[in-house]
Amino acid sequence: MKIAVTYDNGSIFQHFGKTEFFKVYEVEDNKVVSSEVIGSNGTGHGALAGLLADQSVDVLICGGIGQGAQDALSEAGVELCAGACGDVDQAVEAYLKGELVSTGANCDHHHEEGHSCGSHEDGHSCGSCGGGCGSKPALTGRNVGKTCRTHYRGTFNDGTQFDSSYDRGEPLEFVCGAGQMIRGFDAAVADMEVGQVVDVHLMPEEAYGMPDPNAVFTVEIAQLQGSENLEVGQQAYLSNQYGQPFPVTVTAKDETTITLDANHEMAGKELNFKIELVEVK
Repeated sequence: MKIAVTYDNGSIFQHFGKTEFFKVYEVEDNKVVSSEVIGSNGTGHGALAGLLADQSVDVLICGGIGQGAQDALSEAGVELCAGACGDVDQAVEAYLKGELVSTGANCDHHHEEGHSCGSHEDGHSCGSCGGGCGSKPALTGRNVGKTCRTHYRGTFNDGTQFDSSYDRGEPLEFVCGAGQMIRGFDAAVADMEVGQVVDVHLMPEEAYGMPDPNAVFTVEIAQLQGSENLEVGQQAYLSNQYGQPFPVTVTAKDETTITLDANHEMAGKELNFKIELVEVK
């Protein structure tokens, strides 16, 4: 089975007809075995449905989508899961667990005023901008706009490894400067030469941004269906006032209330990367 998600810098892009990228997941035995980011080539609603069909995609996860696009997907035999929001990988995991459906999320809760998922105006994804939308100049360098394949190892300042393409045995492929990677990673690769290896230290502003205190909130357990079964450290999905699901982490819980954090788990962290540029297409 193949699952495609409208993609923008790690988050679900919220306008199907304007998406520039899809992240496509190959699934076997209800587990993701591989994934890749592909371009949409600027096609419109009907052609996008055809593109997904040509890729043998079985399921599309997206944010907003019009009726015409829904009809085109139906004709192409692509199952639709609309109204999703947040991290793409987490959304796919939730879908495979049966927790992500077009009508909402597993907690079936709409935030009170002031507790939205932090979505921006049209054209932006639901996730954090990591330092401000449009506040940084465009990247320049020989590799910007080209498909790059890199090996990398990511560590925290104490040396703990949090991710490594070397361990997976497969380089990471992305379009440099297209917003598929965090800003600091993109900037490091922008002017590298094939075969070059660099070590970079990223402050939060060049990675996943600083935590937003407004994204941490406490609610009454009695008012949040399903929260009585959640434990501290567990992740769940809520839905905002538009019915769009997004991930949260339980940070505290007592007999009557539960505290949830909608910030990215890497928010506020300094990250270190060893990056090796393997190929530029």
